[in-house]
Amino acid sequence: QQVVGIKKTGRYTLIPGLLMQLAGYIIEKKIAFAGMPMFICHETSPECVKEANEKGTALIEVAWPVAGTVTGSGDIRVYTLPGGKMVRTVHQGPYETCESTYLALFSWIEKHHLGIAGPIREIYPNDPREVKPEEILTEILVPVQ
Repeated sequence: QQVVGIKKTGRYTLIPGLLMQLAGYIIEKKIAFAGMPMFICHETSPECVKEANEKGTALIEVAWPVAGTVTGSGDIRVYTLPGGKMVRTVHQGPYETCESTYLALFSWIEKHHLGIAGPIREIYPNDPREVKPEEILTEILVPVQ
């Protein structure tokens, strides 16, 4: 999937601002949106996520699927996200309440003798500015082997 994306190091609170930066770039350059925005989490366990966020060392990558001939600029790059075998679930509710969904997903992966094979993706199919907090959706995709 072709995306425009940005990577920064810091805390997860950077995600909304970086997504807005990407959206502004896409609109300014008249690039065609080809999907919903996402966060790519390079920390793949609850312990690593907590530690990286507390220390401000998390690798924050946000991306937005786009179509057509696209070029990046500055911090914004154009690249292809790989496909592959993924385990998928959907969390409904505020972003801050995703932990129980993640823990259930990790438990399912372990129960089925699978291993996490790369960065986890969160796709945001609706806009938290347009829906009630309890209606926010987060699609979680975990690459497995």
